[in-house]
Amino acid sequence: MSFQLEYDKDNLERRPWEHYMELFRSADPEEISGRTGFPYDRETQNFTISFMGTSYQVHFPDFEVSHTGGACGFYPLEEILKAKILVIRYLLEASHVVSTGKFLTYRETPWGDVYLRQFNGRCILRLAYSYGNKQKTFQRILEEMGALPVKFGDIAYEIELLPDFRVRLILWEGDDEFPPSAQILFSDNFPACFQAEDMAVTGDVIIGTLKAVEKLTAL
Repeated sequence: MSFQLEYDKDNLERRPWEHYMELFRSADPEEISGRTGFPYDRETQNFTISFMGTSYQVHFPDFEVSHTGGACGFYPLEEILKAKILVIRYLLEASHVVSTGKFLTYRETPWGDVYLRQFNGRCILRLAYSYGNKQKTFQRILEEMGALPVKFGDIAYEIELLPDFRVRLILWEGDDEFPPSAQILFSDNFPACFQAEDMAVTGDVIIGTLKAVEKLTAL
């Protein structure tokens, strides 16, 4: 499967996918494994990576991806280029950091207050208007994905993006007087490894996956 890089209009600093691939090809896979905690098999040259509840094999050095688990029928690390960019950047630049168990709003993260308006339109409002008044559909999708229900708002689920990096999606139903609303929270280890734009991309990837799973499970 081939991918064509798409640039976000509000993120002129994002390096192209081809540049990340060049860095990845020249990296040391065992150093990556030791730093991130993802197992690496020398014989098969595969990393084993858990992403949004699905286990994947990611081959070194060509970053060919194949899923080995997951039952929802849609596999974002195979289908969404932004998901691939998130993961390859994590492999190249980050280390495994454990959360304290606390969660942050986007505003509370570094530079989050600067990009809050974009995040609200790109993620919060999109989530609210997609599923605020379709909460049974939201529940069905998140359960298909193996997400964890949590007690916030009218309905909420927690998704593990990568091991120990968790995102909470919270919805409130609208009525005749008020529109539906939403909140997205990030485990407090996100700022150690992801920039504000990465966290907005995380919202994009999650919501895009919800919509893809909705289409599949509605058939």
